[in-house]
Amino acid sequence: MPYATTPDGVKLSYQVRGHGQPLVLLQGQANEHRWWDSVRDDFDAAYTTITLDWRGTGASDKPDEPYTTRGFAADVVSVLDDAGVERAHVYGTSMGGRVAQWLAADHPGRVGALVLGCTSPGGAHGVERGNEVRRSLAQRDRAAAERALLELMYTPAWLAEHPGPYHTTGDPGMPAHARRRHLAASAEHDAWDALPRITAPTLVVHGTDDVFNPAANAPLIAERIPGAELRLIEGARHAYFEEFRHVASPMVLEFLARHPLS
Repeated sequence: MPYATTPDGVKLSYQVRGHGQPLVLLQGQANEHRWWDSVRDDFDAAYTTITLDWRGTGASDKPDEPYTTRGFAADVVSVLDDAGVERAHVYGTSMGGRVAQWLAADHPGRVGALVLGCTSPGGAHGVERGNEVRRSLAQRDRAAAERALLELMYTPAWLAEHPGPYHTTGDPGMPAHARRRHLAASAEHDAWDALPRITAPTLVVHGTDDVFNPAANAPLIAERIPGAELRLIEGARHAYFEEFRHVASPMVLEFLARHPLS
């Protein structure tokens, strides 16, 4: 397993699979690269997929210091440098979509086509989850809180047929300080002013029934990025890419095929 070292000395574990033009896959808050396990094969046939464990997760270092989505974007650049990749397509979901916004705005030469899934611009312009959702996740009954999170990610019908294990509900090996740092990084994200600077061809994807990261954020992002396309997946919740992979993966692959790296 290769490791990249960031300018501040943090070692980041990353994984490379597949064949073809490079495609970076960026997962959600407090998750490691296994977020993509269930759908990665969809992309490996056509692309060289690159994933990483965020600082604080998986096999990467876990320093107890402030994390930011903009800093995570710089970490992705360190991984690309170590892998010898000058330019790659980028597909970010949830907090990974927040990171991808900064990656495309701050490092435009490193990004080919950009896909932003189930994410938010953050700040005063982002649409926050409702208080009912917050209360469901803050229950003292840990099992009830975990069930609430699963039902924000997937529909009850899908959960009934797929008993797990699930790789989208957080890295169980994360230390508490890293979980707090991830939460703060995602909550403090605000790329609103940077979005118009994104020049990469952009696809914005969201499930219509996502209340964990409300679907109302999708048109805000799409209208803010010049030329961005918007696709909504009917009935999908936050983990649209997994439960609705039969719709989402072909949609993303078709978009990437229309915007090959030059």
